[in-house]
Amino acid sequence: MSTSPTPTASRDGIADGIRRPGLALAFLAIAQFMVFLDVSIVNVALPSIEHELRIPESALPYVITLYGAVLGGSLLLGSRLADSLGRRRMLRIGLALFGGASLAAGIAPDQTLLFAARAAQGLGAALIAPAALATLTTIFIGGRERAKALGLWGALTGIASVAGVTLGGVLSDGPGWRWIFFINVPVAVAAVLLAPRVLPETSGLRRRFDLAGAVLLTGGLLSLLFGLGETIDGGWSSPVVIVLLAAATVLLGLFVLVEARTRVPLVPLDVFRGRLLRFANIATLFLLGTVVTVFFFASLLLQQVLGYSPLQTGLSYVPLAVFVAVGAGLASGLVAKHPGKVILVIGLGMLTTAVVLLSVIGQDAGYVAVVLPVFALAGLGMGLSFVPLQIAAQARVPEERAGLAAGLINTSQEVGGALGVAVSATWAFRRVDELTAAAHGDAALMAAARVAVFHDGFVAASVFASVALLISLTLLPAIPRHSGPVSV
Repeated sequence: MSTSPTPTASRDGIADGIRRPGLALAFLAIAQFMVFLDVSIVNVALPSIEHELRIPESALPYVITLYGAVLGGSLLLGSRLADSLGRRRMLRIGLALFGGASLAAGIAPDQTLLFAARAAQGLGAALIAPAALATLTTIFIGGRERAKALGLWGALTGIASVAGVTLGGVLSDGPGWRWIFFINVPVAVAAVLLAPRVLPETSGLRRRFDLAGAVLLTGGLLSLLFGLGETIDGGWSSPVVIVLLAAATVLLGLFVLVEARTRVPLVPLDVFRGRLLRFANIATLFLLGTVVTVFFFASLLLQQVLGYSPLQTGLSYVPLAVFVAVGAGLASGLVAKHPGKVILVIGLGMLTTAVVLLSVIGQDAGYVAVVLPVFALAGLGMGLSFVPLQIAAQARVPEERAGLAAGLINTSQEVGGALGVAVSATWAFRRVDELTAAAHGDAALMAAARVAVFHDGFVAASVFASVALLISLTLLPAIPRHSGPVSV
């Protein structure tokens, strides 16, 4: 078994042999940015994609959920593969897969190729993200330099979110929605070619990894998502729905059995004995289910009800992102002086209130008077919630399991977002045919029907937010006070 040499600091907390750490950090930052950009960039383009590819509204959530489910279900496997086979190698493989899948999504003539490409993008992203983060931590090994690098890394998540919805609007209104995928291709090609010149390689530990567990987890999540999606058109008694949900139950059950018995599990089940980590991940699951559902239905509401263009929709999200950053900044300072659980509960309370207000927005709602204040409240609540949950998910975890804890919280975020959209869309779109038939082609009634559907989606999101709030109030232990930078 070969192992990577332990890095030593040559200067200023930089690993020995790294000649251009700033260039390496920029490279890794761009790779990370691509991964998170594609979580949000498709939201504003959804109506354009729906129209051109004639995707049924009931199937539209798959554009979001397939990426998130495969990414979330494969993140821990990607981390193990990077450690076993070499981080730079896996990063290049992930970038090549991500770029090829982006090209396929951009030229997709129908929903089948688009959905397959989005799943492949998710797998590529699952290889990129952990390899990039692990490489960063081997380059920046001094406390101060690593803190700076991780601070930039964490900030990219919020920046990518606003850049995604804004850029999605610009591209959809300009060269067209296909360019939200094409834009990844030259970046991925350049990154694959430049990686050997910029990044060091690890020799790999050549240790076993739990491929069976990864396949079962991802397969179970995809079966669950498709099963929920099929209920919209076929109902809960549909044979297809029954088979898919049964398959999901079996696959996820087998995943638990495999993890309990394998020598090198993907997810050691005993890690969940810690109440703080366990309930922080569950609360995060529901929080991200809320956030991604809000983005999904708000993008449709703004364009299909309030009449915004894709560009206007993208720009309308900018204040929300600003308030997320403000909330996260406030929380990062407050958690060092005040109980993190109190900050979390306040943030979740604000977010729950904002989502309830979204569920009653009317067809004539003005942006400045109605939408902007609700977006501001939602953004502030998100920012205040993200930071304490990140701290809770990694506090009181032994050093040797810090990587596992980070992987689990990222998995909870991605899986929560995918499942949130799947469940909320299943609920919201159940009445589409009924309401459309009742409208008899009348434009006003059709608009009212669409508002009712989107309101149901926000109601589902408010339930997710309420569950996260209830868990945080009653089950989550006290969150330790924290000083230093927090990645969100």
